[in-house]
Amino acid sequence: MKKILSLVILCISILSFAQTKAPFVGYRSFNIIEGFSGSGTPSYYLDVKKNGDVYFGFVQVNQADSTETTEEVNAGKYNPKVMKVDFKTYGENFYVKFDKDNIYLTDKEGNIKKSEDCCSSMESGTQDICTCESELYKR
Repeated sequence: MKKILSLVILCISILSFAQTKAPFVGYRSFNIIEGFSGSGTPSYYLDVKKNGDVYFGFVQVNQADSTETTEEVNAGKYNPKVMKVDFKTYGENFYVKFDKDNIYLTDKEGNIKKSEDCCSSMESGTQDICTCESELYKR
């Protein structure tokens, strides 16, 4: 009986680990909310470590004086359902989920958001609302 229980626990552990394995390891940049004015829109990135830790960061260059503002935060272990990003510099926080190729802005339950703020300059005027997503770009 103990062997069966141990085997069941082992199987559940393996399955839960397999479901939370990050879709890639390494650095990817993204741009979910499109900038229109060249006023120093932040460039966002994520960096997935081999141990499953996910770091989010941004780099913003002030167009007037070329000063650079950066921040990187550890959002915890990869979670395929939803991850919270909490930047302190500008008090910015949001929820995302990502796969191998794309990242999505979500609500706290993991539902993908739609907003006119997520439309590219080419899409603005042609659509009222766009899915808040971005391709993940390798360096």
